[in-house]
Amino acid sequence: MRKNSIKNTRINSEVLKELADIIRSEIKDPRIAQFTSVTAVEVAPDLKTMKAWISVLGDEKALDDTIKGLKSAEGFVRHELARRINLRNTPEITFIADDSIAYGIEMTHRIDELNK
Repeated sequence: MRKNSIKNTRINSEVLKELADIIRSEIKDPRIAQFTSVTAVEVAPDLKTMKAWISVLGDEKALDDTIKGLKSAEGFVRHELARRINLRNTPEITFIADDSIAYGIEMTHRIDELNK
């Protein structure tokens, strides 16, 4: 299976949907911020590993705490993914902090300052 194949794209979208639901409704860790979203998921073609980009509405400390909480709950998240999605292998998850939304807001503010 190639990286950009239709099958891999469908797997990525299904894993993204289920991962977001698991984080939102199943994990009870107080370190995980209430407004946590999964912005992107990239499952390797061999289904062994996965990268998940996480964005948090809040400050840098909330993002760091959320990533630490998700890393400690990785086993539970993998178990839930295996239960919900029928894949040959359940991938190992690497959670990555996504600051692209904050960067976009910062650039918008800078553009607005230049227009004044």
